[in-house]
Amino acid sequence: MKKRKPEIVVISDIHLGTFGCHAKELLEYLNTISPKKLILNGDIIDIWQFKKRYFPKAHLEVIQKILDLNSKGTEVIYITGNHDEMLRKFSDTTIGNFSLVDKLILEIDGKKAWFFHGDIFDVSVSKAKVLAKLGGWGYDLLILFNRLLNWFLVNTDGRKYSLSKKIKERVKSAVKFISDFEKTAAELAVEQGYKYVICGHIHQPKMVRKVIGNSTCLYLNSGDWVENLSALEYQDKKWNLIHYKDLDLDAPAPTIVAATTILQKKK
Repeated sequence: MKKRKPEIVVISDIHLGTFGCHAKELLEYLNTISPKKLILNGDIIDIWQFKKRYFPKAHLEVIQKILDLNSKGTEVIYITGNHDEMLRKFSDTTIGNFSLVDKLILEIDGKKAWFFHGDIFDVSVSKAKVLAKLGGWGYDLLILFNRLLNWFLVNTDGRKYSLSKKIKERVKSAVKFISDFEKTAAELAVEQGYKYVICGHIHQPKMVRKVIGNSTCLYLNSGDWVENLSALEYQDKKWNLIHYKDLDLDAPAPTIVAATTILQKKK
């Protein structure tokens, strides 16, 4: 199979080791690419909810695939998140072409890009970790129930339905949190002279140019592999927001049927 070769691929919030993780779909996506850099932007392995009795073969195969890409020349940069925060004690470790960090600064076509997971903005994580973990378990149960509901709907000729998405869309506090998260990230990026700020954490894939005073910043979020099954790709001075559902996996060289794209602006 001929693979696409983007310069940078960003994925986050895989949550390996939980019922909600779509490991098989992620593995199919990873099999279509051979990037120069693969940035894992937090919450890759869900250590908070890790259970020895639940780590399916597909979840292990995702890890094996990432290691395989790394062994074949892809630089892999693992940025820690809140669900894999235990790894932060090993931050700033580099082994060959693999790095473990808490944040990452890159220069992309002459512009500075700031990569970090995003949990630093989340008071529920930093100030009330026990409650945050309970929320994570509740979210996992919601996703499991949603899968059972979708199995029933699909087998009765119905359409799939995302309970978690509907809750986020309708609960005002959730909508405000997402808006505040994006605004804060962009403001801090502009303040520090970054033209790109790339996050995960809130499971909301997005690309939008933020205007802060007289400056602009491109805010990007890679989404997740629980609800949205999304990733960011950078190639030929373009950022693309990729969704698994838009990949044509049957083509001789897998192509993207549709993607949200933002071009790099000239200085």
